[in-house]
Amino acid sequence: MPTLETPANKQATTPEFDTTIKRRKTRPVKVGDITIGGGYPVVVQSMINEDTLDIDGSVAGIRRLHEVGCEIVRVTVPSMAHAKALADIQEKLVKTYKPVPLVADVHHNGMKIALEVAKHIDKVRINPGLYVFEKPKSDRTEYTEGEFQEIGEKIRDTLEPLVVSLRDQGKAMRIGVNHGSLAERMLFTYGDTPEGMVESALEFIKICESLDFRNLVVSLKASRVPVMLAAYRLMAKRMDELGMDYPLHLGVTEAGDGEYGRIKSTAGIATLLADGIGDTIRVSLTEAPEKEIPVCYSILQALGLRKTMVEYVACPSCGRTLFNLEEVLHKVREATKHLTGLDIAVMGCIVNGPGEMADADYGYVGKQAGYISLYRGREEIKRVPEDQGVAQLIDLIKTDGRWVEP
Repeated sequence: MPTLETPANKQATTPEFDTTIKRRKTRPVKVGDITIGGGYPVVVQSMINEDTLDIDGSVAGIRRLHEVGCEIVRVTVPSMAHAKALADIQEKLVKTYKPVPLVADVHHNGMKIALEVAKHIDKVRINPGLYVFEKPKSDRTEYTEGEFQEIGEKIRDTLEPLVVSLRDQGKAMRIGVNHGSLAERMLFTYGDTPEGMVESALEFIKICESLDFRNLVVSLKASRVPVMLAAYRLMAKRMDELGMDYPLHLGVTEAGDGEYGRIKSTAGIATLLADGIGDTIRVSLTEAPEKEIPVCYSILQALGLRKTMVEYVACPSCGRTLFNLEEVLHKVREATKHLTGLDIAVMGCIVNGPGEMADADYGYVGKQAGYISLYRGREEIKRVPEDQGVAQLIDLIKTDGRWVEP
């Protein structure tokens, strides 16, 4: 059983106050050479925006994402031609770069497309609200039990060949429910609610289980954070009641762009992760896909779930500050941002500095005008002129054997 990729806990804890996030126990699901769930580190995903028929463009987009830390890449497959193009994409990836775990997005009566896709990729994502199209009736007032079951049987017939193919190949499926595309009968039966989202997912899960297929990941995305939170929490509760342990893929769909898109995504994803819910994440921004990855890793690092960059501790500055804190923090960050696994504190004065930075590996503190005190943990190592501060900090890290060249 792998351990979580968490930083060492430097503070003494007691059983009554353990600050470590306790993640929900889930089964491991392999996607290429990456494992989702099962206690493995939370996996980062994104999606290229190139047309899958553009082989060279798609390979380049996948590679760009993978090189900046995206561990699983999704591509859209709207037609059979797109599905067949995946074979060429995979071949070129291996030839010019390396294998990358790929997920194919299949919508709208996608059985034939999904069966072709399953030959070439590691995981298929289907949307229960669109996989079997239900033609809306303008005069409908309800769904009878017979109608509900009839469509359920049609779904099973349509889904079974894909499930069998993925099962026999040892590949995976994501059952990806979207709040904005619930099937009509779910809307009539449960309303436009988190309950309808959960029941939609459970219907597909039970079909898969009846065919002895459990390489499943589940998502219940919404563009409104409160709906997303309620859906995932209810899904976790219902799975616990039913003895299910499937990993959950978290995301706030259509979060937008810029600062608000990042805040909105963080509000949903981080809240659930802090409760121990979630095994893989995607931040959905209306920007270049590569810009999603730093946000994902920042969320995971802030929660102590992954350590992929330097953790900077810095005070907000006040009248006691003895140097330009914003400028110095920028210099320290630029000099050390390529390192991993370190905590570095930049504190403007002695009043709060040593106490607030007690858990940092290294500290850069203003103790008197024109001079910087450098710390290793709680121990003051030396005092140097302010204009030598950053260089002397680097020398200290080098002395400890924790420096690597950029």
